[in-house]
This record gives sequence, structure tokens and C-alpha cells, in this order.
Amino acid sequence: MSPQTSTYVVRGARVLGGEPTDLVLRDGVVAEVGPGLSAAGAEVVDAEGLVALPGLVDLHTHLREPGREDAETVETGTRAAAMGGFTAVHAMANTAPVADTAGVVEQVWRLGTEAGYCDVQPVGAVTVGLGGERLAELGAMADSAARVRVFSDDGHCVADPVLMRRALEYVKAFDGVVAQHAQEPRLTEGAQMNEGELSGRLGLQGWPAVAEEAIIARDCLLTAHVGSRLHVCHVSTAGSVEIVRWAKSKGWDVTAEACPHHLLLTDELAATYDPIYKVNPPLRSASDVEALRAGLADGTIDIVATDHAPHPHEDKDCEWPAAAFGMLGLETALSIVQQTIVDTGALDWTGVAERMSYAPARIGRLAGHGRPIEVGEPANVVLYDAATTRVVDPADTASLSRNTPYAGRELPGRVVATFLRGRATVLDGKLT
Repeated sequence: MSPQTSTYVVRGARVLGGEPTDLVLRDGVVAEVGPGLSAAGAEVVDAEGLVALPGLVDLHTHLREPGREDAETVETGTRAAAMGGFTAVHAMANTAPVADTAGVVEQVWRLGTEAGYCDVQPVGAVTVGLGGERLAELGAMADSAARVRVFSDDGHCVADPVLMRRALEYVKAFDGVVAQHAQEPRLTEGAQMNEGELSGRLGLQGWPAVAEEAIIARDCLLTAHVGSRLHVCHVSTAGSVEIVRWAKSKGWDVTAEACPHHLLLTDELAATYDPIYKVNPPLRSASDVEALRAGLADGTIDIVATDHAPHPHEDKDCEWPAAAFGMLGLETALSIVQQTIVDTGALDWTGVAERMSYAPARIGRLAGHGRPIEVGEPANVVLYDAATTRVVDPADTASLSRNTPYAGRELPGRVVATFLRGRATVLDGKLT
């Protein structure tokens, strides 16, 4: 990265959408907040009309490195993260080799440190090789330099209830959390899209909602039984929202995430047979989308997580059944949340900060992130223009892949600047 100015004066920013104020970012922290500020030798950033948010934190990112550098690298993925307003991402374990040892998670962590565009917190695999047969080196990963606290076989469900129980028991020793990919494998063999009338008409194998809901219900009960922490990845159905709501009403330590694409897109898009819309879990019905939005607004769903899943062109430019599951998400997440949650009046910018910064950092036990924009706090800050619109062009993405489902779609908002501990990673909408 290029050398950075050590001090910035941000003028006229609306912190969490409030009244305009100035910020001085110096020596990695928010040094001053108030009107009419100045600082000798500082670079001035005009933020008039811009919303200032704490740096976003993604609990669910696929960076692909090591092993699939044809799809993404830690450097390209973190560039995309910075362009989306993220100052920290949790890198999922389904790399090659799998991040199931201290050595691999430390490699990913060091790659993130070297890239410098945002902090990279590795997620450790729950089972060896994501095979679902025996526990990985959870304690060694927790004690490593990467200090892993989130464990997930994402892309695969920990289907064995005994193994899931043991994992939940194990992570209690270091205040870890198991992030479950809720997909009962026997109910989803060959599944291609949401099960319903449309899947029957299209001739694509259906993916029933109960395959997700049954695992979530089981794991909530297991979590209560052992007194541990469970996080549910990419909730996609109305029934799943209700199960999580029930578990929270019991006082159990269960958290959940929704992905931007599940807040906006529906299974009707599968009628195009365009594999850009093929994702795991699948796009669901309009009623599921509404339930997810309501659950996010009332706090049943704790966070928005991108499930950023880059794929090379050849893995998507093929017939639907042969195509890979997944879509890009980092650079468009804040815009989707604005369109579906803020502009509809379901949440204000304070609520967005909770669900995209404070809560994901808290769930991931990530120090130094998810902090308010206040004097003395780390200067992880995003400046966002909520009043503009843009048309998504895949060629403009900082990711190495181009599999965005929003190509040609007009979305609200644009990240103007991202500061990581007071250093600009994005300025004037461009990487520095």
C-alpha cells in the first residue's frame, strides 16, 4: 500500500446519520469530535452530506486463499472489503488446504496483515478437512497467533449431533463460538433451488426449508444443553427466523445472520436459469424475504454477513446443475441494507451500525473493531453517501471474480472513504 497521511480532518460528517460534525483522526484513533475542528498538517476530507459509520465487520467472507487463488486472494478480497466499507472480515475455513490447523490459520492471518486493506480474522474448521468425522485442532487454533474464536465448516453442515455437541463443549474453554451451516444433507441431496411450485415447473431439484430449520432447532437445543455459544450462518427461511426467536426467548446464547442477497432477491430469479443466482442456501420466496427483514429489524437476526463467495468465470458460465454455489457480496452489502432496511424505515443508521459493526465484532470476540466513533476509540470509520445511486458493473469490482447478482442493477449509496485505524484504505471512492 502507498504511504498514508497520519492525520485527517473529516469535515461535516453525519455520525450515524446525526447532525454534521468534524472528526480528527490521528495516530490510529479518533482524536477529536466536534464542530470547527482543525489540525496542523492534516489532510482535509470534505464529508458534507455523508453518513459516518464505524468500520463494518463481516463475520462470513470467503477469501479462497490458500488453494483457489484463481477465484480470490486475501489481497483482492480485502480490497473488495475496503471498497465496501469493511475494516475487518472473518475468513472462512474452506480453503485448500482447509484451515483446520494452527499453521493454516496463521498463514491466512499473516496474508491479511501483509495486504493491509482490512484486518483478516481466520475462522477455523470444526472438523478435520471439513469431513464431519472428527474434531479439528480447535484448541491449537485458539491458542495460535491468529487467536481463532469462530469455528465453522461452512459449505458443509456439522450433521452428526454427537460431533456438534462435542464442538460446542470444546469451544467453551476459550469463549469460542460454533457457526453452523444449517443444511441437513439427506434432505438436500442434489438440491438446486428453493423447493416449491417453481422448482417443480423448472425441473430443478427442490431444497426444502425444513432442511435448514431442522438443524437450527437441533443445534439450539444442543447449545442450551451444554451452555455454549451457537451462531447460525445465512438464515434464509421464515421458519428459521421463528426458531431463532424462540431460542432467544429462552435466554439461550444463540445468534444468527442474514445475507444481503436473501434480503432482496427471491427464487423467482431461478426462472432465468442463470447460475449467477445459484447460492447456498438458495434464494427463497418473497414471504421468506419479508420475514428476514422483520427479523433483522427486531433483533431476532443479530447481524448482516455477506457470505462473499467469489468464483472464476468457468464455474458460473455453465448449465445451472453444474455451476458452483455462491455470489459476491462485500462491495454491495451496505447498499442492499440501505435499500431493504433503511430506506423502508425498518432501521436507522444506528441500527445498521449495530448489525454490521458492533454485533459481528462482539460475536467474533474481535478486539479493536465494532467500536463507536468517539474520542479515544480506534479510527475505523466509513464515510457513506446515502443520497447517490450507482449501476453495478462487474468490471469495476476489486474482487478477482465477477459473479455479482446485481450486474446492471441500480443500487443506492456509495462508500466514499474507509479508514483502518486512521489510515485511508479508500478515499474519494478509490483504493489508496
